[in-house]
Amino acid sequence: MSKVALKSAREIEIMRRAGGLVAETFRVLHPYIKPGVTTRELDRIAEEHIRKAGALPAYLGYGPKNNPFPGTVCTSVNEVICHGIPGDRELKEGDIIGTDIGVLLDGYYGDACYTYTVGQVSPEVQGLVDTTRDCLEAGLREVRPNARLGDVGHAIQSLAESRGYGVVREYTGHGIGKRLHEDPTVYHWGARYTGLKLQPGMVFTIEPMINLGVPETSLQADGWTVTTADKKPSAQFEHTLVVTPKGYDVLTL
Repeated sequence: MSKVALKSAREIEIMRRAGGLVAETFRVLHPYIKPGVTTRELDRIAEEHIRKAGALPAYLGYGPKNNPFPGTVCTSVNEVICHGIPGDRELKEGDIIGTDIGVLLDGYYGDACYTYTVGQVSPEVQGLVDTTRDCLEAGLREVRPNARLGDVGHAIQSLAESRGYGVVREYTGHGIGKRLHEDPTVYHWGARYTGLKLQPGMVFTIEPMINLGVPETSLQADGWTVTTADKKPSAQFEHTLVVTPKGYDVLTL
């Protein structure tokens, strides 16, 4: 627990600017999310916007030296849960795409994910997307001083499973600050009244990954792309937030 660094007011304001740039990048991408666009083109647009704002793409080159992530945005289409690599894949009507964006601005990171629908999607897939967004909101509502991280995970798991969806276990939320990934680990499942006690100044992400089918995952040969084991669609939403004396404040709005 002692490893979780509490952020100062100055640090939080810098992270709010980083988070604001992430949110702005989503708004820039939105008009381009349509049939025919490639994930590589979306990646180019995002990188151009982030660099023009004086920041760096957080994911580009992230990871092991022998296999760094090659894109600015994680573009996770349909059955891809997370860490999808931008490339020549063209979006088509009825797809969903989880776009995970991170930036480094003035020494601090911002991180969020949004799942877009491409044109008209099936009612089944729309239900998945809506539930995943609801799961993020359910997790956020649990954040307050003296609550526990298990409360966050329990709220997410209970809602998703009550609607018949699978909750991914292997990939989690995380602390964030001068490093993209810090303590604590934020699970999207768990039991109430367990886990780390929250206190003002903690900054972390909540980023539920919810599957239309089973919760199991499969890591692909590129070492990054994670898909659902049954190849059914998955959705993700993520915010970076800070615990405040009265609750929480989202830094990626």
